[in-house]
Amino acid sequence: MRHRLSLGLSMTASDVSLKSALRSPLLPFWLVIALLPFGRSSELGTLLCLIGLVLLVWRQPHAFKQHAGARLLLWMLAAYVGAALLSALDAVAPGKSWSTVAGLLRYVPLGLYACVAIRRQRKLEALYLAVAAVLSLWVVDAWSQALTGWSLGGHAEAQRISGIFGAANLKLGPTLAVLSPFALWAARRRWGLAGLLLAYVLILGPVLLAGSRAAWLCYGLVALGFIWREAKTPARFAGFCLIAAAMLALAGAIAWKTSERFQARMDRTLLALHGTDRSVDTALSGRLDIWHTSVKMIAAHPINGVGVRGFRYAYPHYAAANDHFLVAEPCGVGEGACHAHQLVLEILTETGSIGLLLWLAAASLAWRAWRRVGAAARTRAFPVSLALGVMLFPLNTHLAFYSAWWGLLFAWLLGLWCAALYVLPEAADPGEVSDAA
Repeated sequence: MRHRLSLGLSMTASDVSLKSALRSPLLPFWLVIALLPFGRSSELGTLLCLIGLVLLVWRQPHAFKQHAGARLLLWMLAAYVGAALLSALDAVAPGKSWSTVAGLLRYVPLGLYACVAIRRQRKLEALYLAVAAVLSLWVVDAWSQALTGWSLGGHAEAQRISGIFGAANLKLGPTLAVLSPFALWAARRRWGLAGLLLAYVLILGPVLLAGSRAAWLCYGLVALGFIWREAKTPARFAGFCLIAAAMLALAGAIAWKTSERFQARMDRTLLALHGTDRSVDTALSGRLDIWHTSVKMIAAHPINGVGVRGFRYAYPHYAAANDHFLVAEPCGVGEGACHAHQLVLEILTETGSIGLLLWLAAASLAWRAWRRVGAAARTRAFPVSLALGVMLFPLNTHLAFYSAWWGLLFAWLLGLWCAALYVLPEAADPGEVSDAA
C-alpha cells in the first residue's frame, strides 16, 4: 500500500512538472527542441528566448549578473564564435563566413535565457521531462513508420526510416541518439531500472533503423554512461557491459534478419573488413575522400582555416579530379562535399589551429567547471552532460557544428548545461525569475 501511494505521488509530481514545462518561462527554450524536425521553424524558440531575455532583464536588471552559469556560457561561446570570427578574416567565401558569424550571435541570448529561466532544480527536471515527452512522440512515430512505412513525416525512404523529420531530412538517428539521455533519465526516474531498460530498447529500434552509424556509436556511448551511473563500481560496470553487449548483439541480429534497411546498412559497413582502400571508402560512404581532402586544406590554411562554412567552396580546389563528391553527390555537381563530417577536421579545416586552440581552451574551462560544482550538481546535470559528451565524442563522424541546424542543437545543449550546473535547491531565492515572467 505504501509503495502504491509513493508511486502515485511520484507520477502526480511528474505530471505537474511536465505541465509546468509547457508554461512560461520554460516554453520558449523547450520550443527549440519541439520544433527541431520542422527545419528553421525551431528558430521561433530562439526568437522567443531573445524577447524573453530582454523582458526578464528589463524587469530584473541583475538577473544573471552574478550567475556563474551565465559567465561560463559567455566564455564558452566566446571560444566558439571567436574561432569563426577569426576564420572569416580571409575566408574563401567571405559572404558565407561573415553571415555565419552574425548568425552565431543568436546563441548568446538563447543560452543566457536558459540560465535565468532555469534557476531551480524543479524547473530543470520539468524541462528534462518535457524533452522526454517530445522524444516519446518521435519514437512512437518512428516505430509506426518502421511497421507501416508511414509517419507524420511521410513515407520512409528505401534504405532507412526518417520518422517525423521526413525523408528529405535524415537527422532522426543522430538527433534521437544525442537527446536520448533525457528520455532514459525520465524513464529511470519514474519507473526505475525496468523503465530504463524498456525505454532503451524502444529507442534502440528507431536508432538502428534510421541507418546512421554515427548515431549507433552515440547511442552505445549513452548506454555506457547509464551503465556506469547504475553500476558505480568497475566490477559491476564490466558485468553490466557484458550483459548490454549481449542485448545489443541480439537486437542487431533481429534487426538484420527482419529489416532490409538495417541489413543494407550492415552489409555496406562490413565492406570495411575487405581491407582495401576502395572497400573502406565505400563502407564509410566516401568519407575517406573527404578526410584526405580535408588534410590538404589544413596544410594549405593552417592558421585560421578556409573560413567557417567555407568547406564546400574550397573542396573542389583540393579534391582529386575523379572525386565522386564533385561529380554526383549531395551539394551539387562540381561543388564538392558539404562539410568535413568529423568534428576535429571541421574545426581545423574551417577555423585552423587558432580555432582548435580556442575549442580546447573552452573544453578545459568546461572540465574545470564540471569538477568544481560538486557531486550533487553533476548528478542534476547528468542527462545534458551525457548528451553533450556523446555529441562531441571525437572518434566518430559528425554533422556540421557551425551549420544552422546542428549548431543550434549544440548551442541549446550548451546553454542548458551551463544552467544545469548551477541550479538552486528548493530553498527560497528572492532573485528567481517567476513562473509568470
